[in-house]
Amino acid sequence: MASHGVRGRSGGRPTLRDVAARAGVGRGTVSRVINGSPRVSDGTRAAVEAAIAELGFVPNTAARALAANRAGAIALVVPEPETRFFAEPYFSEMLSGVGAELSDAELQLLLIFAGSDRERRRLAQYLAAHLVDGVLLVSVHADDPLPDLVTQLGIPAVISGPRSATEALTSVDSDNYGGGRSAVEHLLARGRRKIAHITGRLDVYGAQRRLDGYREALLDAGRTADELLVEPGHFTEEGGRRAMTRLLEREPGLDAVFAGSDVMAAAACQVLREAGRRIPDDVALVGYDDSAIARHMEPPLTSVRQPIDEMGRAMIALLLAEIADRRPAASRGLERRHVVLRTELVPRASS
Repeated sequence: MASHGVRGRSGGRPTLRDVAARAGVGRGTVSRVINGSPRVSDGTRAAVEAAIAELGFVPNTAARALAANRAGAIALVVPEPETRFFAEPYFSEMLSGVGAELSDAELQLLLIFAGSDRERRRLAQYLAAHLVDGVLLVSVHADDPLPDLVTQLGIPAVISGPRSATEALTSVDSDNYGGGRSAVEHLLARGRRKIAHITGRLDVYGAQRRLDGYREALLDAGRTADELLVEPGHFTEEGGRRAMTRLLEREPGLDAVFAGSDVMAAAACQVLREAGRRIPDDVALVGYDDSAIARHMEPPLTSVRQPIDEMGRAMIALLLAEIADRRPAASRGLERRHVVLRTELVPRASS
């Protein structure tokens, strides 16, 4: 009878960590055995090989191809202030997915903030010295020079969310257009007539696409996409608060709000309550991300789920493939790879 292997502690395929635990050695030792290093005793090698056989562990070929790389590190670059990174669940979920997928690759993950001019100059010097083997770019604005710098330096890179429809870098994104559209279609189906939208930063392509989905869902339903019902919230709590306040001043009779993030939706909820509006009786509310915020609000928030953890994993998989080839995709003349993952509306009591 064929052996099917043992599932790892996480319930998925066995990992390098699982093999190390079974053999009673460190992950570095397992890596040396896999790569045929002579710096391992016969007894240790036998224990590791036995653990590999018992668990049915299959080494990641891309990760093994990285063994001889110079730097042994990948940079996750966030061109935002640290305060925003730690305030928004999106970033922690992305980091979780990246870390999980990278765990078998024997590479260090460096988290680098580049929200100020000084930080960007320092990052440029760091990248120019080729101290990392690849770069993940998260939350990049349309006019950000960092992706072009990475390309010029010939460093393999993957971007989370393209800057435009003509993005030159390999990218991973969720279906922002479909997510925005599903939010509005849900509200229309609930009989809502004056649906406002609090957008993210519109120099972020994903925010533009959510706005496109909002507008086209209204137009397809025979409604006018009233620009007085659209207000930017910049993906921040304070921005969401200001946007909701302005929307109520302009259109006090609005009966639904689609916010481009759960953080902005939570802020909008506070403003609506302070203005005496009941949710969902007077105003239905939908957010975006389906973060822990959505589940813990009162009432619980209807939200568009994007698979952020899966996005992080996909980014690492694509980046490892580029690094293993030792050249960025552009220099190999390959067609750009743009992975778009599905979104899903999760209805709750707020709508």
